[in-house]
Amino acid sequence: MPPETPGLHHVTAIAGDPQRNADFYVGVLGLRLVKRTVNHDDPETYHFYFGDGEGTPGTNITFFPWRDRGRAGQFGAGQTQCVAYGIPADSVDYWSSRLADHDVAVKRFERFGEAPERASGDEPPAEEVLQFEDPDGIGLELVASDGPTDAVPWADSPVPERHQLRGLHSVTLAVESVEPTAELLTELLGFEHEASAGERHRYRSATGEFASVVDVVETDRGRGRTGVGTVHHVAFRVEDFDALEAYREAYLDWGLRSSVIIDRKYFHALYAREPGGVLVELSTMEPGVTADEPLDGLGESLVLPKELEGERGAIERQLPPFDGPPVPEG
Repeated sequence: MPPETPGLHHVTAIAGDPQRNADFYVGVLGLRLVKRTVNHDDPETYHFYFGDGEGTPGTNITFFPWRDRGRAGQFGAGQTQCVAYGIPADSVDYWSSRLADHDVAVKRFERFGEAPERASGDEPPAEEVLQFEDPDGIGLELVASDGPTDAVPWADSPVPERHQLRGLHSVTLAVESVEPTAELLTELLGFEHEASAGERHRYRSATGEFASVVDVVETDRGRGRTGVGTVHHVAFRVEDFDALEAYREAYLDWGLRSSVIIDRKYFHALYAREPGGVLVELSTMEPGVTADEPLDGLGESLVLPKELEGERGAIERQLPPFDGPPVPEG
């Protein structure tokens, strides 16, 4: 069996206008643009990475902005319904006010908590959630959580350090039937069932505490359609290339089709669709986002993989206008 994954590495979604995308994730949510590159498989499209102060695996949400060339997506089975970030437990009021000040409609409610009793039939303790959408309709949540985090504060964030996002908390996967997805999570990826509340079933990595939660819900909607406003894939952390090789063999044993292992410059990646239809990536921890830029210069200029550097002029001419993220105040 391959080694268990400690949790989430990143989430990749499809946006519309690149400027609006950066204005929201930097200017409103306070994340750092840690990488400005292109989709290696479609170099006419930007690929933005937003994360903590150092682009730590487990804090990043990335986007392919499809402005003027992408159809609208349609949510359905086989897709990620929500991407959740953790926030300090005493920051809920701050974030509720901040989002309202930026005209973001927010639903505030309670859901089961961080450490429910696994063997008990009692309803697990509540966690406070702020639920909203980004400008393209991506479902987002901020979850009050004082659990461990690997997130590194960003000194230039418009959000005060004590209220900054603490890395990914969880993803919610929507599928036609929970059981096949749950089996993959528990039997192959190393997650354990932690709690169920209504139609929501929570799984947590057996080896991880940070960015280690996957919620699975059933939907009676048909299969979703990839496009602007949908999540493209969810990536989980693995230690190294050898772990990817082990997973590739395990996928074959499970009868799942996977990609070859691909060098994405900042990590190596392996892709497969889990039984419920969600595209899942396994990504190595190294070499990280500082592979081609210094830490203090992350995201300030367009970086390209070596094989595309000779086409830089043509690529830059075809990319949509982008002025960069909002300039930090002060």
